[in-house]
Amino acid sequence: MAEEAKVKGNAAFSAGNYADAIRHYTEAIDLSPDNHVLYSNRSAACVSRNQYTEALFDAKNAVKLKPDWPEAFSRLGAAHLGLQNYNDAVSAYKKGLELDPSDHVLQSGLKDAVELTFESAESIILKWDSTSSEEKIFDGGNRHVIDQYLSAVDEIQRSLESGTLTDKPDHQSKAKTAIRIAMARLEDEFRNLLTAHASPIETDCFMDPNSSIKRTDSTSDESFTEDEGLESRTCVSYRFANGICEIDLIPSDAISDLRSIAERMISAGYLRECVQACLGVRKSCVDASLVLLGIESSIDDVQWMEWENLEPKIRWWIRAARVSIRILFASEKKLCEQIFPFLLGSSIDDFCFLETVKGQVMQLLNFAGAISTISPRSPEKLVKILELHDAMSDLLPDIEAVFQSMSSKLIRAEAAEILSELTEAARGIWSMFVNGVLNEPSKVPVPGGTIHPMTRYVMNYISLITDYEQTMVKLIVSKPELKLNSGDLTDVELEVVERRTPLALHLIWIIMTLQSNLDGKSKHYKDPALGHLFMMNNVNYIVQKAKAETNLREMIGDGYLRRLLGKYRQFATCYQRSTWAKVMYCLREEGLQGNVSVFGVSRSTLRERFKSFNAAFEEVHKTQAMWVIPDDKLRQELRVMISELLIPAYTTFLGRFKNYFESGRHPETFVKYSVEDIQAAIFDLFEGTSASQQQLRRRTP
Repeated sequence: MAEEAKVKGNAAFSAGNYADAIRHYTEAIDLSPDNHVLYSNRSAACVSRNQYTEALFDAKNAVKLKPDWPEAFSRLGAAHLGLQNYNDAVSAYKKGLELDPSDHVLQSGLKDAVELTFESAESIILKWDSTSSEEKIFDGGNRHVIDQYLSAVDEIQRSLESGTLTDKPDHQSKAKTAIRIAMARLEDEFRNLLTAHASPIETDCFMDPNSSIKRTDSTSDESFTEDEGLESRTCVSYRFANGICEIDLIPSDAISDLRSIAERMISAGYLRECVQACLGVRKSCVDASLVLLGIESSIDDVQWMEWENLEPKIRWWIRAARVSIRILFASEKKLCEQIFPFLLGSSIDDFCFLETVKGQVMQLLNFAGAISTISPRSPEKLVKILELHDAMSDLLPDIEAVFQSMSSKLIRAEAAEILSELTEAARGIWSMFVNGVLNEPSKVPVPGGTIHPMTRYVMNYISLITDYEQTMVKLIVSKPELKLNSGDLTDVELEVVERRTPLALHLIWIIMTLQSNLDGKSKHYKDPALGHLFMMNNVNYIVQKAKAETNLREMIGDGYLRRLLGKYRQFATCYQRSTWAKVMYCLREEGLQGNVSVFGVSRSTLRERFKSFNAAFEEVHKTQAMWVIPDDKLRQELRVMISELLIPAYTTFLGRFKNYFESGRHPETFVKYSVEDIQAAIFDLFEGTSASQQQLRRRTP
């Protein structure tokens, strides 16, 4: 019978015969397997024989059969204590006391369990305090050791917070000492983990568009693979730095350990020590990455550098800034959030990140700020200022995204201010350029009436500026007044310039300004014909340059180009009249009659007429052979125009009157040149030939 076996078991237990007690309780359980008391009694006997595993089995069965019975939890606590599962023992005793708070056995068991739990945790912490500093808990990768130590820290901290050790002051003191020791160890472990993964980002990949780093097919746009052989450095291709790209600076398993340490240090009131340890390592790492990116020039260095030395630094800075903002700082922020997720949403949620990168961000921005205020300003600096402006404008949304907290307000404001300064710098330089075109002071005529250096400079400059049309359209927002010092040049009708952007109107105005300036310079030529040729050369260059540059042509419009071509034709007509009217006047037939004449033509007047033509043509040839038309097409067109004007008239005049001299002596004295000679001489013009090289070829007899 089960009851009889139970009585025998109780008697054996009372006599200290625990083996017999276990045997009798087992017989009773076989006869009555649903009796929770039998399992409880056998568990107690097993504990007495140090058979804790068997005791735990029976205690669990007792709890299962009678979950509202306090004694079952007392047996469960005792079994766990024997197995040194102190936390489980505490939990079991507490559950029993919830059922019967006055149970002295449960109270005593809980007290013992708490003390043993504390002593076990304390011994683990003290063990690592006495261990050589070269041995690290988190270095070996032994998860059992790591988890055991973290559990010990949790237990000591829990003991302090719960007040379960208040009746023993020495335990309170021991707990506080253990926490101090544990925090010192965890701080050291925290720093060691960070240092082990503190290599700077591999900047060669960032800055080299031909990097071999490739995106993995199975990942999203933000995922990248590391180059083989670069295990100690995080490496990402610069090609992907076109938007915020967060990368993992530290492996996920190390992140998990760092987060576990940070959580315990902060819980114990060691937030400052934890953050300072993080700052000490990560700031150095960010500094090293920036040095590799080439961000190290101070404001003073920039202010004193020659511009030609700054230009390559500006190009490099633009690339480095994109990598720094979009990858380096964004990834650093992600790392801080991974280590300190429990601070998110608090008043210091991004304190660690901001303190890590604030100095480096300001150093980065200071370069652009120094360029925006660099002096003296000059037109040749505009292109780089625009490139820097575009880069800052492009990066501003990313800066606002990475530094979005209230604590980062200063950084956002500084970036916006620098962009504003770059805008004003670009506008100021543009205004300086325009005023330079308007007031260019040179009065010495360029030799041969060729293209003025200012014309080449201005047209090349505005052609280059049109490559930055999108930026300049935003910067140039007011329309110019189409009036100049030399008078009103608003002969460009409204239909030519209407619906043009302010920038397009500025370009038209600059060309008009240039034309006005050139017109003033043409007046310095003593020969008006050379002044007209000078204007032809320069207006033709303006037109051809505008036609060749698609952006410029689209901005100023074909309507205005047609107006310029009309100006060119006017100068061509003026040149023709001022040069060739005198020559053509010699070939007129009027006035050749006289008293002594042959067939009604005065021979003497005819002689003078030929002599006058020869002299006039020779003078033109001598002078205009030294003049210069650099454009082959223009030079050829002008020669053809002269030929079409002169050759038919000379052919007719020569054909009609040369026979008057053929029967006389030395006819070549008067008829010096054949039609072919004149034609050949015309094609000598505008080559810039020196006087010593000139030779007007005469016809063969």
